Amino acid sequence: MYESKEKYCYGTGRRKHSVARVRMYKGTGNITINGRSIDDYFGLETLKLIVRQPLAVTDTAEQFDIVCTVAGGGVTGQAGAIRHGISRALLVFNPELRPVLKKEGFLTRDPRMKERKKYGLKAARRAPQFSKR
Repeated sequence: MYESKEKYCYGTGRRKHSVARVRMYKGTGNITINGRSIDDYFGLETLKLIVRQPLAVTDTAEQFDIVCTVAGGGVTGQAGAIRHGISRALLVFNPELRPVLKKEGFLTRDPRMKERKKYGLKAARRAPQFSKR
């Protein structure tokens, strides 16, 4: 598909438990995720839209072919991780895009994570059922 000799820009994106490794090659706008096209990988249009947001904001949608490897988490977390990775890779390509991407909030790592389970509770905050007698 893409030889290792071909020059690319790299970005790592994370959200919740998902980690995306994104490589951007000069190309025509194809997005490949884990060896599958974006249409095969994501069923929902909203997830495809999330992934393409950084490219749409910077008007670079038709300039790059994107190859992603993403692992962990669910589909929404993976889409957010890919968006974060694409944004970082765009910065490597052109640092002048930083104000546009920062204004949209694409460079900020979403810090929200699943809260850990506490002892004495059934879940993070769910307490055992109270019994009076």
